Amino acid sequence: MAETKTLLELARLVDGVCQGPEDLVIRGLAAIHEAGPEEITFVARPQYAKLIETSRAGAFIVSPDLQATPRPLIITPNPYLAYAKIAAVFAPPQRRWPGVSNQAILGRNCHLGADVSIAPFVWLGDDVRLADRVTLLPGVVLGHGVEIGADTTLHANVTVYDRCRLGERVIVHSGTVIGADGFGFAPNGATFIKIPQLGTVVIEDDVEIGANCTIDRGALGETRICRGVKIDNLVMIAHNVEVGENSILVAQVGISGSTRIGRNVMLAGQVGIVGHIEIGDGVRIGAKSGVSNSVPAGSVVSGSPVLPQREFLRVSAIQRKLPEMYERLKALEKQVAALKAALEKEAAG
Repeated sequence: MAETKTLLELARLVDGVCQGPEDLVIRGLAAIHEAGPEEITFVARPQYAKLIETSRAGAFIVSPDLQATPRPLIITPNPYLAYAKIAAVFAPPQRRWPGVSNQAILGRNCHLGADVSIAPFVWLGDDVRLADRVTLLPGVVLGHGVEIGADTTLHANVTVYDRCRLGERVIVHSGTVIGADGFGFAPNGATFIKIPQLGTVVIEDDVEIGANCTIDRGALGETRICRGVKIDNLVMIAHNVEVGENSILVAQVGISGSTRIGRNVMLAGQVGIVGHIEIGDGVRIGAKSGVSNSVPAGSVVSGSPVLPQREFLRVSAIQRKLPEMYERLKALEKQVAALKAALEKEAAG
């Protein structure tokens, strides 16, 4: 049976203020233009408030500046966060394979915790350790000596190479590869000699990794993704990188080897970072930026190469005017040439 909550129960869940009938039954959550009378939706920004007038939703999650809206409301300073918490109430439960499928292959000396779920076509190497309630969906491959913490879920076709360790409550989406060899080759005349990658990857607790990401093992030592990091799809993290706690890496970010990313850093889409530098705590880097030097803590930068955000905006504004400025420059050059010719003629006469 689908979950139901009253408006008051949901308000209490998010520490919000209930405005409207406390016993209003809510059976789900939907987008503002799709929600029906028994569903709740949210308005995160005031410019979208006009959509409330035409929405069929039974109730709305809003900020205090919309509390005068004559509809059933949950009022909270952070509607988006409240939406996230309420969405978890109505999210369908994850389907898990009951126990260990007889179509899975387990190596020697594997240790399985309580209530693990191993779907068909999973392959475990030797000495793999799964803690309680680990979920492995079809096609997951775990190399020898891999360790997976409690309540972690690996979606279909995730590969974790030998000796890598994942913490508790980690989510890894389909197609991601953890622990492949770092890109290490030593020049030997006109050829290259592969450098064995002897390290590993450590993923700490409460990390989520999107689909089709690649996180390479350390050449020596660890590549480490610290607690609470959230990684979008199609992100590449090279050998011996460290990503600090609660950082955000958006799609198509690429981080070269041995770079240290601090805590609470936000890297927007397609940011590229060279190796062997440091990105300080709390740094924000804009989309499509190229980072070739260390960035001090607390900086907000954009561009390629990166500039402080205000300077980048000034440069961007000037770039848009370059065609007009070029035409003016050509006109000025003609005027200067004409003046020069006139002065030379006058001097000769």
